[in-house]
Amino acid sequence: MKPFRFLPLALAVLPLLASAADPMTIKLTLEPDLRNGQRLYAICASCHLPEGWGSTDGAYPQIAGQHRQVLFDQLMRIRSGERDNPAMYPFVQERTLGKGYQPLVDLVSYISRLPMHPRHQKGPWRDHREEYREGETLYQANCAQCHGKLGEGNNEAAIPMLRGQHYPYLIRQVGLIRSGLRKVNPVMTAILGRLDEEQLKKVINYVSWLPVPKDKLAPSLDWRNTDFN
Repeated sequence: MKPFRFLPLALAVLPLLASAADPMTIKLTLEPDLRNGQRLYAICASCHLPEGWGSTDGAYPQIAGQHRQVLFDQLMRIRSGERDNPAMYPFVQERTLGKGYQPLVDLVSYISRLPMHPRHQKGPWRDHREEYREGETLYQANCAQCHGKLGEGNNEAAIPMLRGQHYPYLIRQVGLIRSGLRKVNPVMTAILGRLDEEQLKKVINYVSWLPVPKDKLAPSLDWRNTDFN
């Protein structure tokens, strides 16, 4: 299935009944309502935290600052059952968020504007270590073409931004993909299949050390989302 894509002044969506081989695209003009997005985010905040920083143990991802198209795409995949996530499934349904695509647009637009964790959980090997350098080489050869040389991802293509994500969460997700419990595109599945476990740990370690632009970060660890005070 192709990713859901934001277009200028419009949202292009792939209906759940369309086939992956011959998808149908519907264009809807949807301007985000950030006030409603804030209201809806209260549903998410108990797990992802009001700041959207998730948990450094990897139980919950950092979603603050993530591309809104990536967030929209994943919520739609969970809603449809394509991505198996029983914990989130009830919270992304229309009976919880509201009918249609507008509530999802409002929600992901709010989340994407949250400043990111200024000190997310990183891997064990820093840049002076051989493991870090090997991870860099493997990442640039296998992952950078899609996720970007700096792990910046791509909003229009719904490719996740990897920089700033907690190392344990990335380790867990790669494990789920390799075991077949999480479905992703065939290219990524093939790449993860040709790297062994130690190589993947080194790649993820390298990703975890990629710098996040300062304008995307919260000013300090003490920063709190005052929308929920």
